[in-house]
Amino acid sequence: MKKITIGLFNDSFPPMVDGVGMVVDNYARRLCEVANVYVIVPKYKEFYDDSSLPYKVIRCKSIKVPFLDYSLPIPLFDRKAMNEINKIKFDIIHIHSPFTIGKLGVKIGKKLKIPIIGTMHSQYKQDFYRAVKMKWLSNLLTKKIVRVFDKCSQCYAVNSGMAKLYYEDYGVRELPKVLNNATEMKLVKNTKSSRERINVLHKLNDKDKVFLFVGRINKLKNIYFIVDCLKLLNYRKLNFKYKMLFVGDGQDFEVLKYYIDISKMNDNIILCGSVKDRELLRDYYVRSDLFLFPSLYDASSIVQIEAAAQKVPTIFLDGSKTSSDIVHGVNGMIAKNKREFSDMIYDLMTDRELYNKVSNGCYRDVYRNWDNVVDDVYKKYLEFIKE
Repeated sequence: MKKITIGLFNDSFPPMVDGVGMVVDNYARRLCEVANVYVIVPKYKEFYDDSSLPYKVIRCKSIKVPFLDYSLPIPLFDRKAMNEINKIKFDIIHIHSPFTIGKLGVKIGKKLKIPIIGTMHSQYKQDFYRAVKMKWLSNLLTKKIVRVFDKCSQCYAVNSGMAKLYYEDYGVRELPKVLNNATEMKLVKNTKSSRERINVLHKLNDKDKVFLFVGRINKLKNIYFIVDCLKLLNYRKLNFKYKMLFVGDGQDFEVLKYYIDISKMNDNIILCGSVKDRELLRDYYVRSDLFLFPSLYDASSIVQIEAAAQKVPTIFLDGSKTSSDIVHGVNGMIAKNKREFSDMIYDLMTDRELYNKVSNGCYRDVYRNWDNVVDDVYKKYLEFIKE
């Protein structure tokens, strides 16, 4: 059978590290084994060696947006990239964002009269309101991205909560189907070397309880909430010993460092910086007892799936979209406030039966491997093309 040609369009990609860029990379790595894959993404000032990737990457010019971690792609002002893109005879296009590169994907798909798939990864209305501070304007901007998704042949959300949000609040034409995120990580059964690696790196005792956060160090992730909960834990449980590891970098790294200092939490909290080595990152999960993720910003974070791959339970905050498919006390924990969040940390660390139940539950229900997910996606592509 002739290989199909797939276009994956997204407005972020390495060296800019975020969850959606990781999703696109994992799709492309697996799809290129059975199809011709082109990944259309931004070009950054920081060099990234695309020649090491097993699929074709076409970079479009972008401009840095002040005060944000992201750059704005401007593909229509990049003649070289557009000439290269316009020569490709795509069979299907999958957009992973509704902005400039996503819009380009829709435009090309309409021109070629081919299926266009759209995945809704983020709570964009939150971003708009945070940027413009005006409800009517954030609603107007949301309508603009809805029009992009409404032009797709089929839309998917990353979990049931996001599907409901886009349909009931954002106003997309049809209720999106669900296409879950995943990870390439697999369960490490012999954990000794992984634990030793992190112990040596951060001078930990092997008996230390370890809590983990992985992600951009940005206040949007509710990172100060974690510090407050741990401070409350220290105040109420004086003899409870632990270490908290923040893995990541971002615009609020120095602010978090200062907040930890004024909160007098330096003895408990370690800022590890960015970790791009996937094996080292896996070892952080292996060494951890709990994953703390109180973000109300994320939609369906890959980090909670990576934690589940090592049977590490996550504590979420009530109302988060990323906990949409979590059953409290079965495959994760959901707290309503700082006091509950703090109590759940202590309860999980002192109740072995509860811990084992939630640990096994997250591995059973939350963990998914990219091989299985992308195999399903490829079958969907073939069905759309056939239709």
